[in-house]
Amino acid sequence: MLEGSRTGRLSAGPRLSCIGLCESCRVRGVAICRALEPNALEELAALATRIAVPPGKLIFEEGEPASYLFTLVEGVIKLYKELSDGRRQITGFLVPGDFLGLAHFASYAYSAEAVTEVALCRFPRESFLRFMERHPALERELLSRASSELASAQEQMLLLGRKSAKERVASFLLSFARRQATGEGAVVALPMSRSDIADYLGLTIETVSRSFRAVVDEGLIQLTDRHHYRVLQPDRLRQVAAVS
Repeated sequence: MLEGSRTGRLSAGPRLSCIGLCESCRVRGVAICRALEPNALEELAALATRIAVPPGKLIFEEGEPASYLFTLVEGVIKLYKELSDGRRQITGFLVPGDFLGLAHFASYAYSAEAVTEVALCRFPRESFLRFMERHPALERELLSRASSELASAQEQMLLLGRKSAKERVASFLLSFARRQATGEGAVVALPMSRSDIADYLGLTIETVSRSFRAVVDEGLIQLTDRHHYRVLQPDRLRQVAAVS
């Protein structure tokens, strides 16, 4: 598991009203707001604030009051749970268009930290929930995403419980490329550290490095630099990942 000093707390940063930003938003077609008609979208935008968060800063911490919900507009976020001995288990990575912060109880069930510079639309929780009651299409969109997240959690359990190190790394590379909606042969950004990837996959950093080297040597991917890769043989990579 990942160890190290605690990240810095998020301090006051740039904040902008989201009014007028929605129609030109780059994640408009993949975020939860895609379910809304123009008038409803304007109403939702009036509730939101656009905030910027620098790399390494917490957006919220496990156990804090769940006062806000967020749509990720730019950048990558990692989610993690804190263990009693101070270690952290990374449970997921979010990419633009993902929604975060929805809590079943009054507090956040996990912590969220910016991997890169990120931009988010931030919604006050109570105002968002009241808005959702008036707009069932948004509620249906969130239910659909919750179902997808449950399927992803089941895949993650399979990955951690049954797959080899090489299969885990191949699965991760395929999934991350797919979630960034990159075309075949396109360069995929991989901004997180090898330590973060190792923690997410339940492996050591050394094992992750060896598995990366194996899929590179077999011509399945090309590392354009330490934080970017290109999938060269998607069908073969799926076979290695044991993905149907």
